[in-house]
Amino acid sequence: MTLRGRLTAAFLAVVLGPVLLGAFFVGSTLAALDRGRSTERLGLAATGVRTSVDALCQQLRAAADAVALVTDPAARARAADQVVGRNLAAAVLITDPAGRTSYATPGGPATPWQDCAGAPAAGGPVRALAARVHLRDAAGADLGTVAAAQPVDPAFVARLAAVTGVAVTLLDATAGTDRVTHTTETRGVREAVLAAGRALDGDQVAETADGRYVRRVGPAPGQPLPLVLSVPGELPPGLYAALVGAVVVAALLAVVAAWRLARVTTRPLVELAGAVDQVAHGDLTARVPVRSRDEIGRLAGAFNRMTRETGSYVAALTSSRDQLRGHLAVLGDTLASTHDLQRILRVILHSAIAATGARAGAVLLLDGDGVLVGRCVEGLDGRRPGDDGSDPATLRVPVGAGVIGTVAATGEPLRGRWEPTAAPAAEPICETYIAVPFAAPGSADLAGRGPDRPGHPPADGDASPAGSGALGVLALYDRVGAAEFDDDDLVTLRTFAGHAAVAVENVRVHEEAQRLSLTDPLTGLWNYRYLRESIRREVERANRFGRMLSVLALDLDRFKDVNDTWGHTAGDAVLVEFARRVRGEIREVDLAFRQGGEEFVVLLPETDARGATIVAERLGAVVRDHPVPVDGHAGEPVRVPVTVSIGIAVYPDHAATGQQVLDVADEALYAAKAAGRDGYRIAQPPDPTPAQEVPVVAAAVSPADGQPRAGAPDTAGAGQGGASSGPHPPRQSRGR
Repeated sequence: MTLRGRLTAAFLAVVLGPVLLGAFFVGSTLAALDRGRSTERLGLAATGVRTSVDALCQQLRAAADAVALVTDPAARARAADQVVGRNLAAAVLITDPAGRTSYATPGGPATPWQDCAGAPAAGGPVRALAARVHLRDAAGADLGTVAAAQPVDPAFVARLAAVTGVAVTLLDATAGTDRVTHTTETRGVREAVLAAGRALDGDQVAETADGRYVRRVGPAPGQPLPLVLSVPGELPPGLYAALVGAVVVAALLAVVAAWRLARVTTRPLVELAGAVDQVAHGDLTARVPVRSRDEIGRLAGAFNRMTRETGSYVAALTSSRDQLRGHLAVLGDTLASTHDLQRILRVILHSAIAATGARAGAVLLLDGDGVLVGRCVEGLDGRRPGDDGSDPATLRVPVGAGVIGTVAATGEPLRGRWEPTAAPAAEPICETYIAVPFAAPGSADLAGRGPDRPGHPPADGDASPAGSGALGVLALYDRVGAAEFDDDDLVTLRTFAGHAAVAVENVRVHEEAQRLSLTDPLTGLWNYRYLRESIRREVERANRFGRMLSVLALDLDRFKDVNDTWGHTAGDAVLVEFARRVRGEIREVDLAFRQGGEEFVVLLPETDARGATIVAERLGAVVRDHPVPVDGHAGEPVRVPVTVSIGIAVYPDHAATGQQVLDVADEALYAAKAAGRDGYRIAQPPDPTPAQEVPVVAAAVSPADGQPRAGAPDTAGAGQGGASSGPHPPRQSRGR
């Protein structure tokens, strides 16, 4: 096929395709709109039917209640006649407890009547709706029933049609028939509506061949009438014929236009094709002669400019590629060699700025309060009022506020331009911006933080405000040499945001692994490995500042009986609950550990023996007074009584090293066990050693604070030594 033929076919495809799609779209849209509006009308009509039937049932129930309130039988009959006379009901039927008729108003519809509150009739036409109430004497004995009824006749169906604005058909509920009892449909469409209604179930809507829409309503509790509602469609006749005619006319016009355009365009396009072929083979010096100033001429001129600029871009891209390779190499080395999140984010931000040509940028991570906090910034000096850009943390943006907050809240990147006065107050002042979110799946805290403080792992149920994934935003500002950031910059920034997500997740996983290595997986308390490190650190601190350190050694009494009686699962539940109660009874600075099995240790910094006994009494009471609920053998919950024995030792009163104070506390625990369990014992002070005289330098002086130092003699300056003899003065302690 020649070039002209191909262009003609292409123009026809371009023109006729949208025309055909548009015609199909218009036809289908109008049909959908017609069906939607008709469905909506039928829905409103169904609601109106239910409301009308419910209102009628409420009226009948009120009429029956009015008759039932009359205690005298003769007066009750007169009340029934008055209800009928006031048109509150068409008939009233009074029956005795055996179901025999005591009184019936004359002229009522034939029985049986369909009860408003009863199940729909199993078969047969519905002749009347009735509301029944029970008659009872003052003692509550059953005296029978009062039923108020209203006939379901053509007039009733006509009133429903008038209220709802649609055609209403009442069916005979006899099984397998669905015959028409009363209807407001015209004879010509009755059979089509009935056939469509038979196939419906629930609130479905069907369309008949003549363009009517049908919906079945009931029978159902509260609306026992089997009804079919229908409305005519609103599409004008001949619509599809008009659409076909419009498509044919558009096709003829498209053929003429395509032939003309192909003829005019062929010659310049041949020259353009030759130049394109040269460029495809790498010759960026190829040019197309510009023979006119029409679209083809402008295309030729644009092609010539494109080849010139392409040559410049190739050179620039080659240089940028080399720079980007260098940045990516540095980024890869950094990610692989360090867990320093600040350093990683700084390398990512610098690489992103260099790759996109931005003047400034920032990496913000979500903190526990739902605020995006700057973790690394570059080039933001003076871009925010009152901020010199030296501290990244001063950049704080609430989630949902401004551009950065919106990106974090929606998870969608944003780029664009700010007017000079339109920049949000919490964000840097700039002209153009681009911001991309990043999330590290599974991260509970964006900054990869561990516990809030040593010795207190997060309690069960703690949740980071960041939700189930770490969240942050990488934002750049003011691209150099361009009006705004483009799609290529967005793709590049997404890549670096992905690196940031990986970095955050790696740091989080690393810190989480460190935390798990120091905690007990069952109770969440610190483990024995961390106990050894903590007791050493706390003893050094107490020694340095002349303070006391109390150690509680705890052991659950007869814990083996719990496992043997209720199973190890119940035993684990008891241990978890005991750990929770321990955490609830100690201070923020105290540390709780699971030493192994049912043995636990609590460190109480700056606490003397009296404070430790208060804590021990409180722990014993909270365990003793509240049995632990566990699952029993038959699945029934049981409450297991638990008690705890506690040994107390104080540094430096009872021992001189961390291991010794642990051993002494353990010995006190054994003493508490031997004394009958469910109590505590304080360790015995060590045997006094014979006093020895220590020579004192004449120039020695007391420390500046006048307090002795625990575990070491008092000293006063370099080169001076000595110790004071006699008892130590009372140490500062915090009562518990």
